[in-house]
Amino acid sequence: MVTRDYELGFILNPEVSEEQTQAILNRVEQIVATHGGQIVQVNKWGRRRLSYPIEHHRDGNYIFLDMILTPETVAELDRTLRVSEEVLRHLMKRRDSRTVQKEREARAAAAAAAASAEAQAQAEPTSANIEGIEAAVEEALADADLEGAEGTNEDVIEPVTLSEEDMADVPPAIDEETLE
Repeated sequence: MVTRDYELGFILNPEVSEEQTQAILNRVEQIVATHGGQIVQVNKWGRRRLSYPIEHHRDGNYIFLDMILTPETVAELDRTLRVSEEVLRHLMKRRDSRTVQKEREARAAAAAAAASAEAQAQAEPTSANIEGIEAAVEEALADADLEGAEGTNEDVIEPVTLSEEDMADVPPAIDEETLE
């Protein structure tokens, strides 16, 4: 069975509801699945202005699908979309194989990058296991021989002292008017 890459673009009547749009997409998906095809990507552009009026409509809902189909599936989809009252226009176009190959390689590279980022995120400490890490560090420090080590973390942090001029700019911690 020969399969090729196609792009299907269709414009739906602007009065079509979201449920009707989803029903049309489900019907297309069902036809593709029964004939051994595959939908690669669905791209909903939404409501856009038409170049010229079609059936007295100035706007339409644009939807584009990238698919891998057999020639029989193309004929069946064309017949189904032609008889549908909600579809104002449709166009099925065979895609260039070099462009499709580049897109697949880019998609595979993006998936590999996402997988490595997810693996790295899992390797990094999370808030759930940070407490366990802190406890292990404290235990290791307690077990370590720290004789002759001077100072603690409190010694590192120096208190901030403000001059009289700086203190005049600092607002009081408690509003004096509320105390009265």
